[in-house]
Order: sequence, then C-alpha cells, then structure tokens
Amino acid sequence: MWQWFESVILGLVQGLTEFIPISSSGHLVIAQTFLSGAGDHLFLEFINIGTFLALLVFFRKRIWAIVVDVFKHRNYRLAGNVILTAVPAGIAGFLLAGLIEEAPFFTSAIVVVFTLAIVGIIMVVLEKLPKLSTVQSGEHLPWWRALIIGGAQVLALIPGTSRSGSTIIAGRLMGLTPAEAAGYSFLASLPIMFGVTLKVLVSDYDYLAAHAGTLLVSNAVAFVSGLVAVGFLMNYLSKHSLAVFGWYRIGLALILAVVLVVQ
Repeated sequence: MWQWFESVILGLVQGLTEFIPISSSGHLVIAQTFLSGAGDHLFLEFINIGTFLALLVFFRKRIWAIVVDVFKHRNYRLAGNVILTAVPAGIAGFLLAGLIEEAPFFTSAIVVVFTLAIVGIIMVVLEKLPKLSTVQSGEHLPWWRALIIGGAQVLALIPGTSRSGSTIIAGRLMGLTPAEAAGYSFLASLPIMFGVTLKVLVSDYDYLAAHAGTLLVSNAVAFVSGLVAVGFLMNYLSKHSLAVFGWYRIGLALILAVVLVVQ
C-alpha cells in the first residue's frame, strides 16, 4: 500500500514542479529521502514521461505551427533555435548518463539545499540585472543567444537547479519577456524530454516491467498535475516576474538545511 501512496506523491511532485521553476529534481530528491530514505534516479527518469506528454498536449497548436513553418513555409528559425538550445544538455546528458544514475551527488539533499538557495537568489534579483536588447520571441533570437540558453539548460543536470528556472533566467537575460522565456524554455525542453523517454524505454525495459504499476500511476498523476502547472505558470509570468519562486526556493533551502542538521 505504501508504494502506491509514494507513487502518487512522486507523480504529483513531478507534475507540479517540472514546469514551475522550483526544481522537480530537488523536490523529488527531498520527497524520496523522506518517503523511503533513499533516491531512485531511474524511477525519476521514467516519470518524466507523464510531464513530457503534458507538454505535448499543452503546446500542441504551437508545435503544429512549427511543423507547418518548417515543411510548408521553409521557415526554420524557431525550430533551429529550439534544436540549438537543446543540443548542449542533450550531449551532456548522453555523456554523463552513467554518472548521473550512479553518483550520490545527483541524489544528494545537501546539493539540493545549495542549488535551491543560489538559483533562488538569482531569481529574486533577476529583474535588476542587465539584459541584452529586447527580443520579440524565441524565433527572433540570434543563434548565439539560443546557444547560451542551451548552456544554462545543462546546469539543470544538477539536482535543485531547475531546468525551467535556469532556461527562463537565461531567456530573460537574452532579452525575452518572462512569458516568452517560459514558452521558449518549454519548447526547448521537448527534444531533451523525448530523448530521456526514448532512452529509458529502450535501455531500461526490465525496470519498466518490474515497476509497471507504480510507474503508470505516477505518470498519470504527473500528466494531470503537469497540465495544471504549465497553464498556471504561463498565465502567471504574463503579469509577474520569477521573484516569488525565488523566495520560495530560499525559504525551502533554509527549512531543508535545518531538518538535515537536526537529523
């Protein structure tokens, strides 16, 4: 019974925190630490499938528009930028896959404390930082700005950083509005999420077969909660900055630090 409860909690945490820039990996490490006392990185990779599907559904019209642009209008600018942004994290993830799955660093609650706090501080002061000239959308980003955002996405391999957080921050510094930075961030995550999904389905089939029931539950919960979360964030960032999420991260880091010291 406990494993089903844990599956629901992990799916809910994945769905709500994958898109809101408070770090899904950080919250999942925390949740696994307190629920089972140990991290299972492979389980966390598998429940990316639910949020990947949620993103496909939410951005289905925009994705279709990109497909039409590429194959009908021969307009490759947005698709090209999305691929450029995805490449650095894709390469890093592929090369470091074994290390990420096995090294304690990537399931460490202590690492999460530091990354939650550091990225949180950046979010709080982000709107006061100097930015490059304003860019209307991801399609209009110069290629080198798209690549810089991709470099920021590599940092999301560190638990507690937040993939959406690092790329939205980079997008803002590269001249995008908060809402445009978020939308571009999510589009740029699709190739990475597709790669992770393909990797676990092909190379970790035995794990899938052994945990099929709990993974199905987690992914279903992640899908529904992910749809809610991405809709909320897109609406919120059309009117506000990332500051509130920064303060949340700092507060959570302080609480987690105290808990770890007491334990």
